Amino acid sequence: MNNLIRLTVRCFRLSSSVYLPRKVDGQNVSLPILKSSARLMCSAPLQTDLGDMVKKDKVVVFMKGTPAQPMCGFSNAVVQILRMHGVNEYAAYNVLDDQDLRQGVKDFSNWPTIPQIFLNGEFVGGCDIFLQMHQNGDLVEELQKLGIRSALLDAEKESK
Repeated sequence: MNNLIRLTVRCFRLSSSVYLPRKVDGQNVSLPILKSSARLMCSAPLQTDLGDMVKKDKVVVFMKGTPAQPMCGFSNAVVQILRMHGVNEYAAYNVLDDQDLRQGVKDFSNWPTIPQIFLNGEFVGGCDIFLQMHQNGDLVEELQKLGIRSALLDAEKESK
């Protein structure tokens, strides 16, 4: 019985932990997106949930805080890199809302730190790797593979 209650609580927490950046009155804001009630009553193990979560969107970030209010410098750096590339449509999961999610994503990716970035369901790495990809231009190419045009390409054209 305790296990059922724990899973139900985890599902409720996960349902309110998804933030998708949207424009409201010309401002970028992160609005919580509630999942369907069928999702709230999930009973599958967290590993299965995580597999679905990372594949649901082209860009998925597990972070401390939300894109509108990152709660650590590394999470903030990932959000800023995505903004510089003009990536506004991505799923962000706040691991501070759920300790099972926080540990689960670390186990799922076999990576010990948060934030964690997934592109098209594939684990990319943490802030350090993401920053390196941004600096050496690999991120522009990876985004193109996803059908996302980096805003930095347009900025480069304008400066010429």
